[in-house]
Amino acid sequence: MAVNAKAVKELREKTGAGMLDCKKALDETNGDIDKAIDYLREKGIAKAQKKGSRVAAEGLASVVVKDNDAILFELNSETDFVAKNKEFLELIDQVGQELMNGSAADLEAALALPVEDGSMADLIVKATSRIGEKLELRRYVRVTKTADQVFGAYTHMGGKIASLVTLEGAAEDVARDIAMHVAANNPNYLDESQVSDDVIAHERSVLRAEALNEGKPEAIVDKMVEGRLNKMLKDICLVHQPFVKNPDETVAAHVKAAGGSIVSFVRLEVGEGIEKKSEDFASEVQAQMKAA
Repeated sequence: MAVNAKAVKELREKTGAGMLDCKKALDETNGDIDKAIDYLREKGIAKAQKKGSRVAAEGLASVVVKDNDAILFELNSETDFVAKNKEFLELIDQVGQELMNGSAADLEAALALPVEDGSMADLIVKATSRIGEKLELRRYVRVTKTADQVFGAYTHMGGKIASLVTLEGAAEDVARDIAMHVAANNPNYLDESQVSDDVIAHERSVLRAEALNEGKPEAIVDKMVEGRLNKMLKDICLVHQPFVKNPDETVAAHVKAAGGSIVSFVRLEVGEGIEKKSEDFASEVQAQMKAA
């Protein structure tokens, strides 16, 4: 099938590979972006697994803790300018209070939550009208702990990243340190038990093809693949990551030394997974001048 320029551009943004390599990868995979990413990785052209969709949406993420309950949510705006404006910041506080006082279990229920003069969705629509930009409650997570557990909450860059960690048997300051680590290192999973067999099988297949294409002898490929797979799992699982405040120990070892264990974590980063609209301001101005 014919490969269009938009697909080549998307693949370049996701992998950092050159235009010709991206075009060839798409030709070889009949235009399938995901298969093309694997193709480039197998050829050693794109090795970074975490170069996913570019982040675009502006806004803020927030975390609120009250007794044994905590909520995290992401409220988007169209521009960073609006995300810093007083009215938007007041809206963030109001949304956080309403969500905490409610009992919504998921985003759909959160938007339907009764608030003054309507629902949460109505509240955001009215704010959109006042502020002049589209606003959206995009993500919402509620976490409940036991009385014996502790929360650690952290927001980074004024709310561009919000994280929450639940620990068993350790103090709140330890939990907050781990929440800071989660914000900084962005783990995908708590430990290997959360990684599906499909993900493991897929990664093993890609790593094997990559090793063979590097010219490694067949006799040692399987051992190499398992070594690289284990390294990947340590990179993406929170318990195995080197602790950000002391890289000589893992996160799990640090928490264990404090008498605890990690129960769960949540991390929200503003705009994750949303493709950013590219804007050429020079061309836009030229077009306006011609139209004038």
